[in-house]
Amino acid sequence: MPNIELHPAHRDDLETIENLMQFYMYDFSEWLPLTLAEHGFFPIQPKLDYWRQPATRPFLIKVDGELAGFVTVDNDTHIDGAEHNIGYFFITRRFRGQGVAQFVVSALLNRFPGQWQIFHIDANLPAQRFWARVIPDLSGGEFSLHHREVDGYPCTFYAFSSGFSAA
Repeated sequence: MPNIELHPAHRDDLETIENLMQFYMYDFSEWLPLTLAEHGFFPIQPKLDYWRQPATRPFLIKVDGELAGFVTVDNDTHIDGAEHNIGYFFITRRFRGQGVAQFVVSALLNRFPGQWQIFHIDANLPAQRFWARVIPDLSGGEFSLHHREVDGYPCTFYAFSSGFSAA
């Protein structure tokens, strides 16, 4: 098993995350009609407002000391009662299928107890398979499924509780 680390991202790391967002967008271009700009990059709006939100928590993912991706937790929820949401989640292809993503999700659920929603666009079959496999395990089988559109795209939402919410 590789050594997987989840590091809270600092202000100096946000440029790295926005650079990794190009690869995230590249992956999503398989399922969404995303196009490259004339300069050869995906047109990404700077996310300064997103990073400044107190509930947004960005993390860098490292495997054996090497940068392997990023993940964000936020409170941009679509399910009533949900407190936490995975906003962005990207693992480089080299590290996929090695348990990295499941480790990261488990670590986040432990770090942020409470009511969660996790969703994927339905066209993203790898995400569909991943979440259908890990959510039952990580939630102890106690979750609900919801189907909603986000930005006009059909999505599947998982809602569940992790640990004990501070009441």
